[in-house]
Amino acid sequence: MPMKNKTTVTEFILLGLSSDPQMQIFLFSLFLVIYVITLGGNIVIMVVIRADSHLHTPMYFFLFHLSFVDLCYSSVTVPNALRNFLAVHKTISVNSCIAQMFFILLSGGSEILILSAMAYDRYAAICDPLRYMERMSKGICVQLVSGAWAISLFHALLNTVFALKLHFCGPNQISHFSCELPSLLRLSCTDTLTNQVVLVTSVVIFGSSSFLLTLISYIHIISTILRIRSAEGRHKAFSTCSSHLIVVGLFYLTGFLQYTKSSSVSSVVLGEIFSIQYSVLTPMLNPIIYSLKNKEVRTALGQMLGKLKFLE
Repeated sequence: MPMKNKTTVTEFILLGLSSDPQMQIFLFSLFLVIYVITLGGNIVIMVVIRADSHLHTPMYFFLFHLSFVDLCYSSVTVPNALRNFLAVHKTISVNSCIAQMFFILLSGGSEILILSAMAYDRYAAICDPLRYMERMSKGICVQLVSGAWAISLFHALLNTVFALKLHFCGPNQISHFSCELPSLLRLSCTDTLTNQVVLVTSVVIFGSSSFLLTLISYIHIISTILRIRSAEGRHKAFSTCSSHLIVVGLFYLTGFLQYTKSSSVSSVVLGEIFSIQYSVLTPMLNPIIYSLKNKEVRTALGQMLGKLKFLE
């Protein structure tokens, strides 16, 4: 059919996770609680790190920026999802949908690369402690975080530029609570081969390079830890890395599967689950995992709360 005879879609309908009104109210309450915990937890982590001079080290510099990324990541998707859970007309314009997609790619890419920088920081601290401050100077830390944002910006812009060339003329319902690129490709009337190639190539290149950096870092870390004779020393070294491994594992697994899986009906359901994991749950879990597993953060938080009680 000629393109000129096709109706151009100007807005999408986000179907969300359920059409049942009672379930939508439950999901609204659940997502609201998660979002409040996410905001509170990450803001507390950032304030504690900024306020305590003992935490002005490379590891906490990266943790500060990870919390900032988590705030951005969660705020890109959750507020709009909360609105749609209660709205009668769950619509979003095509341009707003593509804009949300851009910020999801930007935030997600930045999180992956900052997690890789954190893995390299742990490698330098455990495997080469004598040269740690030389390897992880303030200038290098700033370059790593700046590079993470710059690479993610390029990745997001690249996919967004090609997404802007898509034409939407048929079904306008997205079986999701947010606008992600795989969902948009399924609705396009034009050929999406180029978009799929760009998406998979960029995900594989950026994702695999950061994953390899993280993997190599942890192979060296585990090898070094196993050579520590003291059981207490091994336990301390593992405890500083275990929280990071949990976060990295969940994020990489769900993110990679979401952007490389097929477009079958069953994968749509899986896509919703994966998306909830890396864009809603992970930003909430990060501050909980890092604060509960980190004695220095707990101590600094306790001291800050003690000062607040004293002021009262």
